[in-house]
Amino acid sequence: MRTIYLDNNATTAVAPEVRAAMEPYFDGEFFNPSSAYDRASSAAQAIKRARAAVAGFLGGVDPSEILFTSCATESLNTALYGAVRANPARRHVITTAVEHPAVYEVCKDLARSGLEVTFLPVDRAGRLDLRAFIQALRPDTLLAAIMHANNETGVIFPVEELARIAKETDPAVLFLTDATQTAGKLPLALRGAMRHVDLLAFSGHKLHAPKGVGALFVRRGTPIRPFMIGGHQEGGRRAGTENVPYIVGLARAVELAQEDHDAVEVRIRRLRDRLEAGLLERIPCVEVNGQGAARIPNTCNISVHFIEGEGMLYQLNAQGICASSGSACTSGSLEPSHVLRAMGVPFTAVHGSVRLSLSRYNTDEDVDRALEVFPQVVANLRRLSPYWDTAHDRPRPESEAMMRESVAEKP
Repeated sequence: MRTIYLDNNATTAVAPEVRAAMEPYFDGEFFNPSSAYDRASSAAQAIKRARAAVAGFLGGVDPSEILFTSCATESLNTALYGAVRANPARRHVITTAVEHPAVYEVCKDLARSGLEVTFLPVDRAGRLDLRAFIQALRPDTLLAAIMHANNETGVIFPVEELARIAKETDPAVLFLTDATQTAGKLPLALRGAMRHVDLLAFSGHKLHAPKGVGALFVRRGTPIRPFMIGGHQEGGRRAGTENVPYIVGLARAVELAQEDHDAVEVRIRRLRDRLEAGLLERIPCVEVNGQGAARIPNTCNISVHFIEGEGMLYQLNAQGICASSGSACTSGSLEPSHVLRAMGVPFTAVHGSVRLSLSRYNTDEDVDRALEVFPQVVANLRRLSPYWDTAHDRPRPESEAMMRESVAEKP
């Protein structure tokens, strides 16, 4: 049975071109880039070239503004804790109720340590209200941390406009964006439309580089304190011997993302739209989370009323389809995703969410297989549901009323 991989927002396959670029630095060019002898210069030069490649990928910023890290989580922790330590007089942070845990949990930790944190709400489609952001800005606001696109729903936030508003309100307010899901999918023009963004983080393994490498853009003059202290690496801003092969791999991945970007995006969007339309046509009582909002082209988050996402994932897995759930069920918690709860997804569907996310390596055959299997899985589970009228393939009357009431709870 062939595996159909539809969980690319979790991680992506390493591109063959990336593996090939990395291989020399595991063997003949294994040297520590900080060593003084001639043979080590090849590793040092490889990092220099990689820094320039990532700087170009981010719209032509200065290579010195790029820090290499182990992942986006480290980058985001560095930005958040580093900014707080460097700016002790300001005690207010703005973020959203739908951030990735690498920001959401850090902001909760900052709140526990005495900072005041505003968690901005979203509407039913997962969109932010610009007016709420403007109203949240205060004289003591240190930083706004707003993701570029949501990892669960793919909803895109107007980071360019939010950063501009923050800077025009108070140039001292720092703006951080988590671009983990948009790197390689949307332009990251830090010299252009995103010129008001001070800090930007992303991770290699979301765009066909290996796990274990990420980057943090720190605009020159942005006050942050180092998060990892020790040696002089990364201009003294991130201690630790550089992971040369993985940094080289990240550089090749961002080059690859730019080489045929438009054609790949069009093809992925077409596949996603066909998958989404097919599921809506074949399965009654489903909702696409984020529908109606601008979304990145590869992501479909679908909620199925009256069944559990965990059960769907088990049966999809048994059929060779890899997906993930918007619910935290699979991590041992009965609580649904904080993102879906913030969006007001009806309680009859909030546990029944599955995220399907595609990459450049997915095909029409993958979509065909998903459209064959997914409706069967839903039908199998609904036969076991006390809320579903299997004979007529619809909710029981009392369940339908419950669903209508649930849908009406949030506009």
